[in-house]
Amino acid sequence: MGKKEPVRTTDFRLMKEKGQKITMLTAYDCNMARLQDEAGVDSILVGDSVGMVMLGYDNTLPVTMEEILHHTRAVVRGVNRALVIADMPFMSFQVSPEKTVENAGRLLKEGGATAVKLEGGQEVLAQTRALIAAGIPVLGHLGLTPQSIHQMGGFKVQARAVAQAEKLITDARLLEQAGVFGLVLECIPAPLAEKLSRSLSIPTIGIGAGSGCDGQVLVAHDLLGLSGDFAPRFVRRYADLGEAMQEGFSRYLAEVREGEFPGEKESFSMDQETLQKIFDREENSETNQ
Repeated sequence: MGKKEPVRTTDFRLMKEKGQKITMLTAYDCNMARLQDEAGVDSILVGDSVGMVMLGYDNTLPVTMEEILHHTRAVVRGVNRALVIADMPFMSFQVSPEKTVENAGRLLKEGGATAVKLEGGQEVLAQTRALIAAGIPVLGHLGLTPQSIHQMGGFKVQARAVAQAEKLITDARLLEQAGVFGLVLECIPAPLAEKLSRSLSIPTIGIGAGSGCDGQVLVAHDLLGLSGDFAPRFVRRYADLGEAMQEGFSRYLAEVREGEFPGEKESFSMDQETLQKIFDREENSETNQ
């Protein structure tokens, strides 16, 4: 079999036109990215969720450019086909269009990503346009935007009220006009997401936004059961690797403590004659000192 063609940002719109659902997952390291890529995922997001999932932060706000760059490089090393999108962390794009382009450029040039994602609508329109003018593909993100968590008052479903929903629709159309190649819709009512998705020419990627979006994204650790008791309503658990890992760790600890590991199979041998010569020489050396 020949090598599959890499997924490009332009493929997203083609997939929408064909009615082909777009698949996206998060990854933060080479091995996770490799497994997802081999499974055939269309796109991998190096999300700022790395702060909560991998680094132990309470939210995404402390994540730095250097951390995103580090994890993006790791993910890119494991990918042959999937489109790699890097999240722009808090305060990497809010300051000015010029600073936004500089930071996004690093994610492509130093990190190896193909595109970037940034949160917000009208308030980041200038930054979005600057990125696209610089040749940097942009994935938008509306609804629950975790970097605005303090302003939103927590992780809550968004756009249920008329004013909120109208703003979200307006923001989506502005981002579409600005040239984003797709739009993440997070934690908004499913009927709203479906109707909006049908009215946009760009594809929508839902997370907690129902099945009417053009694609779906989840945090891989959530669907694999690696996030402990954290279980958002919109996540479906496809494996319980957390339980399997705990079982494996427990068996390892028990066998080490009981002297069962390592066994002969996991050890390297040496013939007794050579071993005896080594110790005979050691004893002679100590005697002559």
